[in-house]
Amino acid sequence: MTSPLPPSHPARVLICDDQELIRMGLRMVVDSQPDLTVVGEAADGDAAVAAVAALRPDLVLMDVRMPGRDGIAATEQLCARPDPPRILVVTTFDLDAYAYGALRAGANGFLVKDAPAEEILVTVRAVLRGEVMVGPALTRRLVERFVRHSAGAAATPAQRDRLAALTERERDVLALVARGLSNGEIAGRLFVGETTVKTHLGRVLAKLGLRDRVHAVIFAYESGLVRVGD
Repeated sequence: MTSPLPPSHPARVLICDDQELIRMGLRMVVDSQPDLTVVGEAADGDAAVAAVAALRPDLVLMDVRMPGRDGIAATEQLCARPDPPRILVVTTFDLDAYAYGALRAGANGFLVKDAPAEEILVTVRAVLRGEVMVGPALTRRLVERFVRHSAGAAATPAQRDRLAALTERERDVLALVARGLSNGEIAGRLFVGETTVKTHLGRVLAKLGLRDRVHAVIFAYESGLVRVGD
């Protein structure tokens, strides 16, 4: 396993999970790297919120199913802060509704609990760089599974107004992102360069006031631009 050169200030990580063995395992992986350091642990959402206020971590590894305040409520509260940490949801492989709720609350990606150490580190560093760690196919599977409850619901006037602000090409790009295509696949479908797709997607996020690709997918479904099963 290769490690980057240690920076002057390693990224500060808080681990929140109600299982002590999970916390121990994640701590061993994170603390083995010179550019990362665990600054604290929490066993529930309330403790995580308090620890963020006290320790000001750069990243929180957040479990979703915990006694008391769960990871969704804690994520929502943390993301409402003026300068929130990045939040990486620690979840099981089957990606349940709790994980979807955490994404809607503002989480920046997923980390599978039994992922190999190398994958954990790649995911942690990517989220710290500002990337959203949910792959295109996984995004579609996740969102399609958990927006079914709103299938058939009419878009709100505000959603329709926001959607109307997009150009036809921007709507095309958003629809293809929501259907699980990567930037490269969208470029091939629309006969444009991948850089052009990234530019269009950046404009979509800016016009809609969305944080990232995942929240663009959620908006596409909830606004009715894309329907489950399309």
